[in-house]
Amino acid sequence: MDYRVPGAISNGETLPAQPSAEKEEEEQPLERGQWNNKLEYVLSVAGEIVGLGNVWRFPYLCYKNGGGAFFIPYLIFLFTCGIPLFLLETALGQYTSQGGVTAWRRICPLFEGIGYASQVIVVLLNFYYIIVLAWALFYLFSSFTIDLPWGSCDHEWNTENCMELHKANSTFNVTSENATSPVIEFWERRVLKISDGIQHLGSLRWELALCLLLAWIICYFCIWKGVKSTGKVVYFTATFPYLMLIVLLIRGVTLPGAAQGILFYLYPDLSRLGDPQVWMDAGTQIFFSYAICLGCLTALGSYNKYHNNCYRDCVALCFLNSGTSFVAGFAIFSILGFMAKEQGVPIAEVAESGPGLAFIAYPRAVVMLPFSPLWACFFFVMVVLLGLDSQEEPPRDSHPAGLRPLLPGWVGDAHRGAERFYDNIEDMIGYRPWPLIKYCWLFVTPAVCTATFLFSLIKYTPLTYNKKYVYPWWGDTLGWLLALSSMVCIPFWIVYKLSTIKGSLRERLRQLTCPLEDLPCRPGMEQQLPSTRAGLLMLTELESHC
Repeated sequence: MDYRVPGAISNGETLPAQPSAEKEEEEQPLERGQWNNKLEYVLSVAGEIVGLGNVWRFPYLCYKNGGGAFFIPYLIFLFTCGIPLFLLETALGQYTSQGGVTAWRRICPLFEGIGYASQVIVVLLNFYYIIVLAWALFYLFSSFTIDLPWGSCDHEWNTENCMELHKANSTFNVTSENATSPVIEFWERRVLKISDGIQHLGSLRWELALCLLLAWIICYFCIWKGVKSTGKVVYFTATFPYLMLIVLLIRGVTLPGAAQGILFYLYPDLSRLGDPQVWMDAGTQIFFSYAICLGCLTALGSYNKYHNNCYRDCVALCFLNSGTSFVAGFAIFSILGFMAKEQGVPIAEVAESGPGLAFIAYPRAVVMLPFSPLWACFFFVMVVLLGLDSQEEPPRDSHPAGLRPLLPGWVGDAHRGAERFYDNIEDMIGYRPWPLIKYCWLFVTPAVCTATFLFSLIKYTPLTYNKKYVYPWWGDTLGWLLALSSMVCIPFWIVYKLSTIKGSLRERLRQLTCPLEDLPCRPGMEQQLPSTRAGLLMLTELESHC
């Protein structure tokens, strides 16, 4: 697609103001599908943003940061970053009817690299999620038995320290510091087979390899027909997890010790608010669970009708997301309270971090249910569906829209661009959103994101696993290279585009910061801006020359 603006200078030549009919015909975009109905869109976005991050990452961060005190920075980030950026990306997709790469190409070609950077992030993130899906499938297949393998200590992977605490007498007290539960040993010694270090890879696990292959195949068939198949799949994938979450919540709060776990979850340790890490965790959780700057919101929103009320949808979906995280925390912490009472240890010491928190707590609760193998199957189907929702985005579209929350604040929210985008949203939905959102775009969100980024650099500490194993220097280096693999796309693209066209720097910037003329336009704007149509993110100084 040629995204050059008529009247601009390219390679020393002035482009014609009126391209030929033949040229226009060549540049006509392919017909783009749309959601069959509003429910398909809502369920698709809900499935995308409500996932594994709600089920275990949010409860884990509360667990890590002292319980209820974590809610304060979480809510601050929700209203200053989460909702404003959620609306920004969704409305951008709906307005342009394009995915992230092509949306940036149409509104500001200079920053098309943001879309490519997000593509890299999505690829890396999908590799992460697909591994979690493989674990869930392994658990699912292990549930096809009369007695769950993580419910007893008489298996080859169990150690002499394994204790079946749930079968012990209620007066039994754990005195051995090395005592472990069969749930933890199944996770660490059967599923993961944790080695002595990252440098010891171990042998190929054919069971996990086959589960991984099956996960890729399932993902493919969920999205192979694009938005049409995705819209149908989400009727099940987005609703079934809620049913299972309610079952686990009811079971969790009825376990002995659940009240202590819930109290730990809700009681705020306000002294933790002085730790910058708590604020960084709150910010990263918002961006992670809301799929901010990953492009999926732009892609999913691009299949909406032009006059869809995206503002109302965004607010409702954001509260649904956070509400799900809050409810999932009750389910997790009620089970952790039970496990702490069972083992005779403080709640803060009952389980490890990350995905292991869910792969330990939830299976432990399932063991206590009647017909536990059946409920185990249901639970791990839920985990698979949550993972699939995170993977399911309509194909045949360059969908990622932004790299980091820092960039929309710096690039997309200059005052006139924000005001014009508000005009475009008003044209789409019939009224202007709450003005506070615009000021968040302009000032609050960039400031909060910048502070979070700087704190993350200042407070950086080497990565550890389970608070014990410290990764070697080359492991940290590999992690930084993976992080930089997305970040470098933006400056590299800017340098590439500026160096491939001719003219003065001012002329090149003018051409690369002007939007295409075929973007939708609010009635009456043609008279105000005769040479451009509702350009969103142009440089103010060059705006009148586009």
